[in-house]
Amino acid sequence: MATTTSTPATTSVFEAIVVGAGHNGLTAAAYLARGGVRVLVLEARERVGGATVTEELAPGVRVSSLAHTVGRLRPAIARELELSRHGLSLVAPEVRVFAPQADGRAVTLWADLARTVDAIRPWSEDDAVSFVEFDRQIRTLSRFIGDLGDEAPPEIRSPGFGDALVGLRLGRAFRGLGREDGRTILRVLAMAVADFVAESFRTEPLRATIAWRAVRYTAMGPWSAGSTAVLLHDAAGNDGGAAGETVFAKGGPSALSEALASAARAAGAEIRTGARVVAVTTRDGAVTGVALESGEEIAAARVVSGVDPKRLLTGLVDPVTLGPAMRWRAGNIRTPGTAAKVNLVLDGLPAFPAAGGDARLLRGRIQVGTTSIDDVERAFDPSKYGRLPDAPVLEATIPSLVDPSLVAGAPEGTHVMSVLLQWLPTVPAEGDWATRRDEVGDLAIRTLETVAPGIGRRVTARQVLTPADLESEYGLTGGHPLHVEPGLDSFFLWRPLLGWARYRMPVEGLYLAGSGAHPGGGVTGAPGRNSAREVLADRRKRRR
Repeated sequence: MATTTSTPATTSVFEAIVVGAGHNGLTAAAYLARGGVRVLVLEARERVGGATVTEELAPGVRVSSLAHTVGRLRPAIARELELSRHGLSLVAPEVRVFAPQADGRAVTLWADLARTVDAIRPWSEDDAVSFVEFDRQIRTLSRFIGDLGDEAPPEIRSPGFGDALVGLRLGRAFRGLGREDGRTILRVLAMAVADFVAESFRTEPLRATIAWRAVRYTAMGPWSAGSTAVLLHDAAGNDGGAAGETVFAKGGPSALSEALASAARAAGAEIRTGARVVAVTTRDGAVTGVALESGEEIAAARVVSGVDPKRLLTGLVDPVTLGPAMRWRAGNIRTPGTAAKVNLVLDGLPAFPAAGGDARLLRGRIQVGTTSIDDVERAFDPSKYGRLPDAPVLEATIPSLVDPSLVAGAPEGTHVMSVLLQWLPTVPAEGDWATRRDEVGDLAIRTLETVAPGIGRRVTARQVLTPADLESEYGLTGGHPLHVEPGLDSFFLWRPLLGWARYRMPVEGLYLAGSGAHPGGGVTGAPGRNSAREVLADRRKRRR
């Protein structure tokens, strides 16, 4: 329960406190410190990274917690924070997506457009030709979405000169789309991705393979309204295009988190782990600092939260300060986690008949279950009623193929496989996830067996993270990896709540910097950077 205090237990030398050392919190801290703010980062776990970490599963074997690729990181952030100088090394395989089918064929999307067209041609000559224009369209439309994501949404209650400038910049970006693409983006944002891909392609496995990124990590199916907007968001700010981005950090996701932490420290930020924040302290409607689980209180005039907005507003802020109306609104933020993570340690590289022995095809994202749009929708349907799907959709990677350091201490031939499984209900209709965790792991292996026969016999260790585990271990309310469901009711001005999309929360000095803020979830760093920019702007105003 949040508390209110008027007298902090200690005198603080910090101007700002960042709650949570996930990738967005660390990004915000780095930019704040570079802007001259004395900032303290507090992380409940014993290490930085939040859900973007690499952890040991078996002796000499490390696996990713939730995020298994980092390709959506904004290049500008990596450049501005000099993350390569802080140890970040990225590798992008030639293949982006390999989607094996039960009949032995596969949809393969390469980083090279011409190779992708050649790979689609055996499926359909018409679809191969259409892919070129579709890829151009995705890149063009998502570029505008990226421009949208780099701006704080305008103030809707009392817009000022700055909001007018934002409007002018966005208007210029929209005009840059041209008449045809301008009409297209207005038409497709609210569209179901099933309809969107059907406009360009006839081949069902190709439709489903492309559409998957529009529903990954969400509680949507391909026939859900607004799923096309999710697809465009996934392609925004990166070089993914229609195939999507596939980039690994050497050393796993922790390498990104450690690089961000190093950049923040180099700029002057202080980071404390094992420091769980239990309350944002306030006085007269304004932030005074935070209270820790240990009983310590740390004073600061600004608190920047990397945790999800529902947890922040209903769990850390005093309900009297927040008020009943805002607390009710915050409690209704949708966080239906439907994703599970299954990590496997294998004693050898699994055989995928559709790959024909070409291990290069296994270096990117491996999609299982994207046989048709309707099959993907059928996998989604049971989650609405608290049931597990009989045939889920999986996205797997074998990161040890591109980064052998992950298995450097294991017997020769060992590999790790990172598996995202959808869709699970946030709460099962029968039992609970503590008793059904093995059922989820078995389901993942059984599904992989349909395209990689014998893979189950290669498993020497496994880890299963259900939505309940993602909530308890990483603080994701409802187990939602994106903090807030990325529906049309949580887009731009509406993320996380209408009237509160500019990173400033309903308590003076409180800011939101996590994936629940605009422009949304995924390993982009954009919410953290945008939030820090608004904090620095407010700081400059106060000093005038």
